[in-house]
Amino acid sequence: MIVETVGFAVVAVVLLASSLAVVLTKNLFHAVLYLAAALVSTAGIFLLLASPFLFAVQLLLYAGGVVTIVVFAIMLTERLVGERIAQTSRDIVNGAIVAAAVLVAVIGFLVQAPAMTPPATAVAEQTVAIGKALVGPFAVPLELLGLLLVAALLGAVYFARAED
Repeated sequence: MIVETVGFAVVAVVLLASSLAVVLTKNLFHAVLYLAAALVSTAGIFLLLASPFLFAVQLLLYAGGVVTIVVFAIMLTERLVGERIAQTSRDIVNGAIVAAAVLVAVIGFLVQAPAMTPPATAVAEQTVAIGKALVGPFAVPLELLGLLLVAALLGAVYFARAED
């Protein structure tokens, strides 16, 4: 039990530090790298909670796919504008107040919530059911979504190329 607690504490500290770095850094590219660290840390929390499917989805879709698309968008936008794009964090105090209020609300809900026991179903059975749904009735929408993302990326490359 102590190993899980220490692992959670380490992942939580990395998640908190990288999340703060995303908001407070001036360099937009560095902010995306910190976002990748935050998303990988979130995947680590899913792994500690014995949820391998959510761990894989978090790594593949968010830490891999979304961060890659945002990096491409930054690179292409900087090329179009012709200068380095800096991130400005305005109203940090107001944001901190809102974040503190949300934290207090979440803690209040957690304190008032009754203790629940996890369901007795096996995690492996749920992962198999989700996999069958993705390659069964939802296979075509999933592939169309991938095609749409590739088309959007090709369109961004087309618009960002230099005029000949």
